[in-house]
Amino acid sequence: RYTCHLSWTTACAGCHLPVQANWKKTMHRFGGDQTRNWTSYNPQAIRVDQFILGIHGSVKSGAAVEGKVAPVRSSSALVLSSTNANRERIYIQQAPMSSPGYSSQAFNPHFPHTVRSIETKTCTDCHLSGKFTGKNDNNAWLQSVLGQGSNFVNFIGRHAWVAEGPAGFEAVAVTEWDEPQAVYGSSLHKLAYPDRYREHLKRQRTLAMARHHSGANILKLQLRGEYLYTANGPDGFRVYDVANVDNKGFSERMVTAPVSPWGQNTHVDTTYATSVALPTTMPVDPARCYRETQPQVEISPSERLPDTACRPKNEEQRMHEIYRYAFVTDREEGLIMVNVDTLADRDPRNNFLHRSATYNPSNGMLDGAANMAIAGVYAYILARRGLVVVNLDDPVNPQVAAEVPTPWLSNPRAIDIQFRYAFVVDQEGLKAIDITAPERPMVVSALPLADARDIYVARTYAYIAAGRQGLAIVDIRHPEALNDVMVYTAEGQINDARGVKLGTTNASLFAYVADGKNGLRVLQLTSPNETPWFEGFSPQPLPKLIATYKTHGPALALSKGLDRDRAVDESGHQVSVFGRIGSRPFTGLEMQRLYLRDDPARPGKKSLYRVDDPKVDKVMESYRTTEMGRVKPQ
Repeated sequence: RYTCHLSWTTACAGCHLPVQANWKKTMHRFGGDQTRNWTSYNPQAIRVDQFILGIHGSVKSGAAVEGKVAPVRSSSALVLSSTNANRERIYIQQAPMSSPGYSSQAFNPHFPHTVRSIETKTCTDCHLSGKFTGKNDNNAWLQSVLGQGSNFVNFIGRHAWVAEGPAGFEAVAVTEWDEPQAVYGSSLHKLAYPDRYREHLKRQRTLAMARHHSGANILKLQLRGEYLYTANGPDGFRVYDVANVDNKGFSERMVTAPVSPWGQNTHVDTTYATSVALPTTMPVDPARCYRETQPQVEISPSERLPDTACRPKNEEQRMHEIYRYAFVTDREEGLIMVNVDTLADRDPRNNFLHRSATYNPSNGMLDGAANMAIAGVYAYILARRGLVVVNLDDPVNPQVAAEVPTPWLSNPRAIDIQFRYAFVVDQEGLKAIDITAPERPMVVSALPLADARDIYVARTYAYIAAGRQGLAIVDIRHPEALNDVMVYTAEGQINDARGVKLGTTNASLFAYVADGKNGLRVLQLTSPNETPWFEGFSPQPLPKLIATYKTHGPALALSKGLDRDRAVDESGHQVSVFGRIGSRPFTGLEMQRLYLRDDPARPGKKSLYRVDDPKVDKVMESYRTTEMGRVKPQ
């Protein structure tokens, strides 16, 4: 009952725990013992705007009420750093991994003690809106309710990673190292580090520190843990070891391998790799639990993991096979699957990557594959003929599920997914595609926008790198009626926008724009002093250019930040660890019960289940009994 009657829930969307050697401190819980390693605890994003549902632990639920729905919160979204006695940063803002192999961005069923009689949850907090009103305006909210994340509180961290084509890639330092880790040029930077802020202004807001590495033609890149996964054009797929990017003890901070190619080779040759996608940006290892609990079972990258649960007493779900792979699009070969288990197994002797499978139907459906997004067990691939939806339930035996061909899409360039909709930018602008049933995608709206190159969806806004038009921000609360656009160019300075990603640092939201020939741009979108409305689920952004870095080559793309509020994927497969025995996120079928119902007019089929809040329902019911009613009964 308290699930419906709660008012708000606290959530940890990120804490940084840096360990420093040679810092003598008294330990709090061990009888006053002294330690020479001090770990400070630095909350970075504590929020009350999340509402997530899941299944309560079996200890609390009991056998009689197994499967009880409960509010869930993100409770331990940690990143860890360590500085040794020589002031060498031996690991930098790394998200740990749980022993079962899930991400340790942990979640828990949580009774928030905010039960109210009036300020409670309503019908549209858990179900699709628009039964009578036709609003359909809570798509972003329900994505968060189901635990699929929001792309809003993602962690960019100390470095923004920039792809620069033939010039390689760079890790650009965008925050202070000290706590609080303020973004350079931000309102917090001005308050916490006034002297450094003034120095930043003297440099004309130019960022001063970055690390560069060469590459054949790096078109897309994604950081996960201490590895950077790249689509390297004619050089294929290559993974770089970037663990020491901020470690002064190393002269070469980023390497293809810390040893010779005989001891490690994380390169997979392809004809022309155009993009790389990981099922999650959080470090995971589906095979870890089996290695530790069933050492007699040989874990091979070419074989499926056992179908049995790893630790039955923990009542945990088995991680899906898709999380063992990286996926690469190639403009000639289509889709390439690479098993990357070995990069997470803590054994440096077996870091050799090989192509697991290649997929392109005989009719060349994936010819010209240029970009992709993964949502659940589906890959949404942009190819020459349009959008191709590929089912990856068996990652090494993919199957085409559906297609959105031309003329619906014209030279599609980038895609992002939010719950029931895919948002695609092509040479005509922005297209919204209903993917409630991934096997039956349907274009439902379009918004003309010249020169759109990339898209990033965060809650109720889509951020579009719009080339010479700068950064376009589109209100997507009504995905089937796109019309509200704000364009920001920083007085003409942003005029070659190629890529965009967002991240939350402390109380503010930031956009990182790959501005082509101009390099990296950092924009502050919200702040407590300049946008007083910064609180809430999706505050209206007010962009302000606060920092720039001139890259070695044209800035083409950026790495997405670490997800900090994603417990489960769109197909209902658990990604993050839950801290109560038996607790878990919803499965795919449990999610669908909130927004789908059996359709009496079509036996065996489902239809959308929509509601309105009680006051609206009463008004609409009265309309149905009068001739003046403007809403037809359903």
